[in-house]
Amino acid sequence: MNQRTGKGFTLIELMVTLAVAAILLTVGVPSFRATVENNRLTTAANELVSALNLARSEAIKRGVRVTVCKSADGATCTTSGDWEQGWIVFVDLNGDGIFDDDGDTIPCETGEECILRTYEALPTGYTLRAGKNFDNWVTYLPSGRSQGDSGPLKEEDPYRLCHGSDISAARSIAVSTTGRVSVSKGATSCP
Repeated sequence: MNQRTGKGFTLIELMVTLAVAAILLTVGVPSFRATVENNRLTTAANELVSALNLARSEAIKRGVRVTVCKSADGATCTTSGDWEQGWIVFVDLNGDGIFDDDGDTIPCETGEECILRTYEALPTGYTLRAGKNFDNWVTYLPSGRSQGDSGPLKEEDPYRLCHGSDISAARSIAVSTTGRVSVSKGATSCP
């Protein structure tokens, strides 16, 4: 008696397995995309928060103004474009919000302006808009207090970090008059 035993899948077992896999992918992929997008927004927000905290701590430590300004090239400040093009943190001795490069390649010495850190542009599709307080730059005083390019802060007007037009997933990055930075989910508007 020679009986053959099957060691494969039946057509029905294969169809059930494929149906379960299709259901799992249909449910899981959109959720995974939302998780990835949420992580990217969080990372981008953390980059700005890191720059602002660096500027504040360096201003206190050095006893001079330290400024964060938007920068397209990582070497100079700009008044055109928006913050998603990148930004730099620099010692701003004269408090004008403009990096005055003396061409010296030696790391930051006392009595000269120097770039402490540069931040690259955000990925395509991301926008970072500042309110009227920080249109072009934000500076920290040796006391740790913040000022915008329009002078001392009069009201909270946070940065808005968006991907597309979804305001519920956006991030609001607020800078208080005392210089502290906070991040919250959601924004009042996205471009």
